[in-house]
Amino acid sequence: MNKINYDAEMKKTVESFSGEKPKLLLHACCAPCSSAVLERLVGDFSVDVFYFNPNITESEEYNMRLGEERRYIKEVYGDAVGIIAGRYRSVEFFEIAEGCEKEPEGGKRCEKCFYLRLTETAKYAKENGYDYFCTTLTVSPHKNAELINAIGAEVGEKYGVKFLPSDFKKQGGFLRSVKLSEEHGLYRQNYCGCIYSKYAHLPSEGEN
Repeated sequence: MNKINYDAEMKKTVESFSGEKPKLLLHACCAPCSSAVLERLVGDFSVDVFYFNPNITESEEYNMRLGEERRYIKEVYGDAVGIIAGRYRSVEFFEIAEGCEKEPEGGKRCEKCFYLRLTETAKYAKENGYDYFCTTLTVSPHKNAELINAIGAEVGEKYGVKFLPSDFKKQGGFLRSVKLSEEHGLYRQNYCGCIYSKYAHLPSEGEN
């Protein structure tokens, strides 16, 4: 079975538009990932960013990323792009991750995390009149775009709001996010946010 080209699917969706820009709610994990993604979207959608990341264990880290998200959007888009901060209770992540603590990065724990964040995004999009929702997560070369798109489509159907298929790492998206981060002096974290990911990126004893 041929893999779906989600970047091409997004292009086909956009080409079907006529008239007023559709409203899109973009789930964002951080400003660096948002940077290149917003560049792709703002010409075709009326975008609001939804920052919902209970997977970020430490409140200091959470607030750092949220602050950078707000700063970047204000600097580049002013009031043209809105930002909504969802609730922050890290216990939500730990509840869904129970039993998966020792899973490798990209395993079942991550899948449950994607469900948690995309479900909340779909619910908020439906309740607040958005035409579409999607996520910045696919800009990362370390994330499974096929899985993320499948989850997005599933929860979108469940809550009655369209998920925009996408693979934002395509067309040099990840490299563009790195360049924009450098240009704007954005804080770039080296782990997804959860404590398990942080431990996985710490050097072993004896390493520099």
